[in-house]
Amino acid sequence: MRPITGREELELFSRLPYALNGELPDDLATGRRRPEWMWVALRGDRLLARAAWWSRPGSGTPLVLDVLDLDDDTPRPASLDAGERLLRTAMAATLAPGSPPPEYSRLVPPDWRGDTPSRQAVENRLAVLERTGARPLVERLRLEWRPESPLPGTTGRLAFRPVVDAGELVSLMALVLDGTLDAHGRADLTRMSPREAATRHYEDELAQYTSPRDWWRIATLPDGEPVGFVLPAHNGYNAIIAYIAVLPAHRGNGHVDDLLAEGTRVLAERNVPRVRASTDLGNVPMAEAFRRAGYVAFGGEINMTWS
Repeated sequence: MRPITGREELELFSRLPYALNGELPDDLATGRRRPEWMWVALRGDRLLARAAWWSRPGSGTPLVLDVLDLDDDTPRPASLDAGERLLRTAMAATLAPGSPPPEYSRLVPPDWRGDTPSRQAVENRLAVLERTGARPLVERLRLEWRPESPLPGTTGRLAFRPVVDAGELVSLMALVLDGTLDAHGRADLTRMSPREAATRHYEDELAQYTSPRDWWRIATLPDGEPVGFVLPAHNGYNAIIAYIAVLPAHRGNGHVDDLLAEGTRVLAERNVPRVRASTDLGNVPMAEAFRRAGYVAFGGEINMTWS
């Protein structure tokens, strides 16, 4: 059990199939991954398990564990044992002692529960995580809009303007946490105030995007009262709807459709090949809004955390 030596061992690391394999070479080249964050469990030349963390370019700290794979041809007890031993060894060598490990993210097919091989593969990996103390946080729906789809229409009820500054956006982000259906937001509120949660979200994620801030939009009523906001961005892989929210006082009026239409339009005008977004599986109103706007579900994501 060891980290890979470098780019020359990517072929070895990629022997186990997964959706992120195609991104690994560029991730290494841009510093999103480091060889010492990419671990393998070998028996001779057979790859039994692998694990890898991801972070933003230039960061010296892993941000998310997004690769954990097993050799599905190995009998289940031995496979789970190898995965657990690898993960415990890699975590001890890679992560700072005394702090919770970074969140785990697993991309899954949209119908993974109905497909026996997919379900077994996902459940095996989750079982390895649970052995190390991780617990499920949320399952998310991944959606995509493509240029061949018509642009979603607007009602004309709202006006849109750029975000004035980070302070304005953080204040609005704190307000929308009231009654949020987002599992990450609810989890944050168990540990910190809405303002603290919004500030951390802004600094740790939104401020890190290198796409222009003038893509971001505040939606207002004709008198200038803010109704919500939408933050189109590019995450280095795809154009995305990074954040969309309606303020509590204005929920239930269909404003999310106008916000999503505006965010999609901003990105479509940049001739992007696709716009991606995600929402919690349990956030049915938001999922329905994406579908009305022409977004199609193409997969899912399971998040697990350590307390």
